Amino acid sequence: MKNFKFHIDYVREQFPCLSKTVNGHPAAFLDGPGGSQVPRSVVEKINDYLYYHNANAHGCFVTSQESDRLFWEAREAFADFLNCEPREIAFGANSSSNNFKLAYGLLRDLKPGDEVIITELDHEGNRSPWRILEEHGMVLKCVKVNPETCTLDLEDYKTKLTPKTKIVAINWASNATGTVSEVKTFVKLAHEVGAVTIVDAVHYAPHKCIDVKDIDTDFLVCSAYKFFGPHIGVLYAKAEVGEKMNPVRVMANDNLEIPDKFETGTLAMELASGAAAAVDFIADLGRVHEPYFEEELKGLSGRRRFVVAGILAIEAYEEPMAKKLRSELAAIDGVKVYGPLEGTPRTSTVSFTVKGSNAHDVAKFLGEKGIFVWDGDFYAIHIVNEVFKLGDQGGLVRIGLAPYNTMEEIEKTIQAVKEFCSLE
Repeated sequence: MKNFKFHIDYVREQFPCLSKTVNGHPAAFLDGPGGSQVPRSVVEKINDYLYYHNANAHGCFVTSQESDRLFWEAREAFADFLNCEPREIAFGANSSSNNFKLAYGLLRDLKPGDEVIITELDHEGNRSPWRILEEHGMVLKCVKVNPETCTLDLEDYKTKLTPKTKIVAINWASNATGTVSEVKTFVKLAHEVGAVTIVDAVHYAPHKCIDVKDIDTDFLVCSAYKFFGPHIGVLYAKAEVGEKMNPVRVMANDNLEIPDKFETGTLAMELASGAAAAVDFIADLGRVHEPYFEEELKGLSGRRRFVVAGILAIEAYEEPMAKKLRSELAAIDGVKVYGPLEGTPRTSTVSFTVKGSNAHDVAKFLGEKGIFVWDGDFYAIHIVNEVFKLGDQGGLVRIGLAPYNTMEEIEKTIQAVKEFCSLE
């Protein structure tokens, strides 16, 4: 990739929110890990559905038929996003809800004493649904995290895997530290003992390319509102696994085919349409930046090719900003940056603490200057409060990058943190 140039003006002009000001300061939306901003095209797609195609499913009249077509097109969009078949894509309220439905469905084939593995690194959306299975007699095991490198202990995982292991739930990227885990290895080892795997890609999806065939997971969840879409969850279910599963659903509906069997009640079909538009937004970025990634795109075609190009462009643009943040924040006296070692896989999310200060106070100070960041544990409760022991100081301050952010915003943020530290 030579002379890469990201078309930032082209991106920013699609996000009306970027005109917002706070106390005279231009707003810097560095809150992406909690939910990204939304381009016009996504809102327009949602509006178009509600204005002209709004109907319940499977009717014999035109708007219902149009709605069914748009809903299937949303499955096709996410099939291209994840590299799978449209029938392997289901929608739900959010990823936590999708995981709870999975947990109670898989429970039907479990017996007391069966083992479930989760990790210390995960968001509670990929811990709590599986922890609840303890109430039904399952044995819960938790893979340790190295607090110095913020990475999962693979050897500890290997010792916890047994022939009784039936479920392994692991996140691909930590929403607290940005750590990217070797999920392909975890999945392979789980399958060797006959376990079903669930990968939480909620934080990974906005920053890295996903290929469910390559990692060979049985299930994967992600949330469209993390990558420019509305609040809706996406579930990938490998066909041969999903076809055999008996999920929790409305008993009056005897359609047990995938993907319908994973969806309960009338879904927010307008949001599914909007989510598809978010995938198309990423693909459009890919069309603009495709020439920079010819080698990486070999063998790919259609929308999948453009989606991969778009994600690669986002990653290439975000990483220099994240690296600057990590290095310059770490150089400020009293600031500690949390995350994996430099040179190891990670997302562009940067989390830190200021010695002697509550994370909420730091975030509030930045917010008053129009710099939007998150503070707390972000529902990665175990690692933030139990491993890092940061509960008493309000957890972490988290900066998350998106392709509408600029290096100018990063420099402004670094200076604001320096100013906060000088006042303490």
